[in-house]
Amino acid sequence: MALYGARTEYILHSLLWLVDNPEPVSSLDLAELQEIPAAFIAKLLPKLEKAGLLTAVEGLRGGYKLGRTAEEISVLAVVDAVEGPKDLFNCQEIRSRCALFDQRPPEWATQGVCEIHGVMLRAEQVMRRELAQVSLADLARSVRDKAPSPFLGEALSWFDERIQTRRNSKVRQRKRLNIS
Repeated sequence: MALYGARTEYILHSLLWLVDNPEPVSSLDLAELQEIPAAFIAKLLPKLEKAGLLTAVEGLRGGYKLGRTAEEISVLAVVDAVEGPKDLFNCQEIRSRCALFDQRPPEWATQGVCEIHGVMLRAEQVMRRELAQVSLADLARSVRDKAPSPFLGEALSWFDERIQTRRNSKVRQRKRLNIS
């Protein structure tokens, strides 16, 4: 079982679309662009807003924008906001349960940090340090370097068309209400 799963992956991919987009992006648009369940993404974005990583903008052209620069948002900050604190390993202190101890482990067996737990703690520190060193800007740069040059423009146009469609729909609704 993965320590970090679909929630983290979906959110990181969603945030990449906000890095170069000057306009707020709706959770529905983020979900539909990536074929992610809309309710799933809508439930996660407020966690990032609460953590100060996103800012919500209300209104017809509303949605979410980065709450900080992409350089200031680490992958670790995103993971922690979405997943909450998670330990890599939960030591069960098995070392004290040896049948030879007759339920009374000697001091030498339980002294200090369990060696297995110690290895896992060090591995967790290394992982968290790596996640803290990589910013959203770093991830976005990697994606931009891989994508064909017109792709980003096409994506921004897709978002603009969605906003325009919503605006036209609202105008038609108002006209219908005024005519009635």
